[in-house]
Amino acid sequence: MRATIRPTIDRRPVLLVLVLLHLVAGALAPVLVRAWGSRAFLALALPPAATFVWALTAARDALDATRVEEFSWVPALQMDLTLTLGPLQWLMTLVVAGIGALVLAYCAWYFSPTEPGLATLAGTLTAFAGAMLGLVWADNLLVLYVFWELTTVFSYLLIGHDPTKRASRSAGMQALIVTTFGGLAMLVGILLVHSQTGTFSATALLADPPAATAVMIVAVVLLLLGAVSKSALVPFHFWLPGAMAAPTPVSAYLHAAAMVKAGVFLVALLAPALADVPGWRELLLPLGVATMLLGGWRALRQYDIKLLLAYGTVSQLGFMLTLVGVGTRAAALAGLAMVLSHALFKASLFLTVGIVDHNTGTRDLRKLSGLRSRMPIVAGAAALAGLSMAGLPPLLGFVGKESAFAALLDVATAADGDGTGLAAFTGWVALLGVVAGSALTVAYTARFWWGTFWHKAGVEPTEVTPVTPQFAGAPVLLAALSLVLAFLGSPLTSVIAPYAEQFPAGTHEPYLALWHGLEPALGLSLVSVAAGLAIFALRAKMAALQAALSPQASAERAYQATLRGLDRLAVEVTGFTQRGSVGIYLGVIMMVVVLVPGSVLLSRASWPDEVVLYHNPLQLLLALIVLASAILVARSRRRMRAVILVGVTGYATAVFFLLHGAPDLALTQILVETVTLVIFVLVLRRLPEHFTDRPLARTRYWRMVIAGGLAAVFGGFLLIASGARTELPVSVDFPEAAVDFGGGKNVVNVTLVDIRAWDTFGEISVLVVAATGVASLLFIETRNAGIRRVHEIPYPSEVTKVPVAGGRRVWLPGPRTLAPDRRSILFEVITRLIFHTIMLLSLWLLFAGHNNPGGGFAAGLVAGLALMVRYLAGGRYELDEAAPVDAGLLLGLGLAVSALSAIVPVFFGGAVLQSAIIDIAVPMLGEIHLVTAIAFDVGVFLVVVGLMLDLLRSLGSGIDRHIRREERDAEEAGEDAPTGAIR
Repeated sequence: MRATIRPTIDRRPVLLVLVLLHLVAGALAPVLVRAWGSRAFLALALPPAATFVWALTAARDALDATRVEEFSWVPALQMDLTLTLGPLQWLMTLVVAGIGALVLAYCAWYFSPTEPGLATLAGTLTAFAGAMLGLVWADNLLVLYVFWELTTVFSYLLIGHDPTKRASRSAGMQALIVTTFGGLAMLVGILLVHSQTGTFSATALLADPPAATAVMIVAVVLLLLGAVSKSALVPFHFWLPGAMAAPTPVSAYLHAAAMVKAGVFLVALLAPALADVPGWRELLLPLGVATMLLGGWRALRQYDIKLLLAYGTVSQLGFMLTLVGVGTRAAALAGLAMVLSHALFKASLFLTVGIVDHNTGTRDLRKLSGLRSRMPIVAGAAALAGLSMAGLPPLLGFVGKESAFAALLDVATAADGDGTGLAAFTGWVALLGVVAGSALTVAYTARFWWGTFWHKAGVEPTEVTPVTPQFAGAPVLLAALSLVLAFLGSPLTSVIAPYAEQFPAGTHEPYLALWHGLEPALGLSLVSVAAGLAIFALRAKMAALQAALSPQASAERAYQATLRGLDRLAVEVTGFTQRGSVGIYLGVIMMVVVLVPGSVLLSRASWPDEVVLYHNPLQLLLALIVLASAILVARSRRRMRAVILVGVTGYATAVFFLLHGAPDLALTQILVETVTLVIFVLVLRRLPEHFTDRPLARTRYWRMVIAGGLAAVFGGFLLIASGARTELPVSVDFPEAAVDFGGGKNVVNVTLVDIRAWDTFGEISVLVVAATGVASLLFIETRNAGIRRVHEIPYPSEVTKVPVAGGRRVWLPGPRTLAPDRRSILFEVITRLIFHTIMLLSLWLLFAGHNNPGGGFAAGLVAGLALMVRYLAGGRYELDEAAPVDAGLLLGLGLAVSALSAIVPVFFGGAVLQSAIIDIAVPMLGEIHLVTAIAFDVGVFLVVVGLMLDLLRSLGSGIDRHIRREERDAEEAGEDAPTGAIR
């Protein structure tokens, strides 16, 4: 009989706040590290420590009933932000948060304050802890996938922490590719599960398990592909040892307690609902046992003690996934016991390796000798953790392993495989495979402790710097817990039992204890220990045997060969298709559009019965202007004339919008066209005045044909689309919704910042990414490396610096740095008159845009135009005087403001991006109408201003510096200097 866990809804966003607390701490980490150095890790350990303490206080509620926090996020996609805390999630919370806090505290003594990239590593590691908690608590499988990929990205950054090392870069990329591949497969599996069940909720799946249809079988295989790739099972096991390029504390957290446990958690979460679907056990059991054997075998060959533990982790992950994948009550209990014990002993051992490496300078067991007497406390902690890993009493590892043997023995001997339907032969193969893997575990555990701490004949005692108690605290505490918890079998059983009871009752009622009596499981434990010690005693012969049996083929070599093949294929395809001609690229794209959609247009299109050419004679006039301008652009020989004519087409289009009653679109079009025109002019300074003079070749006629065909096809598309509507557009309800829910009368602006704010947020995110990419190409250092105020620069030799009486600050000081022949007094006077007016107009458009034409985007463009005026009047120094701020800061701040305004409503019981309408009566001013969506619009405004500043600094100031440099070089060489700089 199965037990179900009763959910209880809680409106207090405790879980959400804890996740956000980690992410905020990660964002603040660089500031803390710059202020406190490596000791900042102690402050960063507080969020996971607080989470651990809160989880302990919430134990009774989490074990009695599942805590559920529900927040509406993307209702159209059934993507609600639902966070749950049941028995499984509670145990994983203790593992992720508790070990996370200890690892972060350990980092305070592991890293030097001068460690390169320490601030980034600190922030990423803290944010990773938050993402891992989000993964554990997410009930909606789509939200779980979001956190899943966040852990993938963060782990990539952590593994590739040192970009100067090729090993770090390749290891990070390898982990990213493998786990992302599995994650995408898992996403498809999630969508297939939804297609069969109609829900993304894991709780709903557990309450009503789906039928084993063909689609569900495919979905299960894809879900497991994500789990086994994340948890490094065969054939994806190779990425985890490669990830040891990361700093040791990172390895201790990611590969003992967090990231690699994600796959184990996913299998454990879904096993009660999907274990009986064909393909579940058939995939997990063979891969789990094979991984346990392969990881243990490879661990025996390692000389780097960190790599030895890495392959041991691979082996243990195979063991854990085998247990949680079997789908019996006894195996589920043993599986979670092993998850807990593995987290404790493996984190302790990794941290021990960190101390050894930090205080001796080596991890090579052939060079280590005598450390048991030189660091006895660390050696003792490693001994306790190692005994737990080997499964010896009285440690928690023994409790979990003996329970695992008993559970698998039931599958092998009980009727119907203890309810699994597995044949007895399959059960015996799994059991014997796990026993053999446990023997290998004993052998490589002995190899680890002997190689690290024992006195070796012929090896000089290793020099060791003293280990401080604070540095050794974390591994000692974790090892001690492995000992203490072994004597708490009954409380541990009561903690894990609510999860295990979701499975049908088996042959016997399982429980955790150090002593189960003289049972077969105890005999199997003795066999595995004896065999493991024998393998260690015969290690020289085993090494010879392994060398003789070492295969030439491996999963890692297959991965490398696949990448080389893809790279070669990319080179060949690129060489065949990319010939270096922009004209050819555009021609191919246009020909495909003309031939493929165009042929469908001619053969199957339903043309409208009546076509109205124009509603107003002015529309016809504008169409003729656009047509004439386009023809003149194609005929123009001068670049400047072509740019101006392109601008004419844009301004005429703006008038079209105005005639159709769209003043917002017209305003935006005019502003964009103006900005584009100025940017073109700035770039043209570095280009010849005339286009290249080429003879009339045959290819020109082909280009005319392609251009004409493309125009005809697009004209046909527009004609059919305008007459094909059969239903009322969704926008007919927007005016009423804009007033009732958005609190504004400007439908366009309310749509952008409220009704379809997700689209807008995506667009400004793209703007930030594009601006960052451009900046990384144009700025060698940081964006603000070239910002200099006027008082910091030398004046030109032909300019006499006139002191200002009384220390009065001069407004518009930039022109004073220009040579007289480059100044325009009229332009300077106009700038003085209009700059502040333009800025006030920008602010008016920002705050009035909810009810009148305007908004954050238009306001940002107007503010950018004001900065353009300052730059054109006074040069690059005047631009820095007007905006002495890093453009990247404005971009990031704007995106952060918009994101924060989207999240804040959740804390007041609303939905993400929900607006609140606030009417305040102010004496003397009357009633003030405020809508919280203005905060989102302010973020858009800052992003656009940051983008404009980036453009001016790169295409304006940057080109000025290049031209000025060429002028100096030409003067030194006695040649004619180039012109065009606004210095």
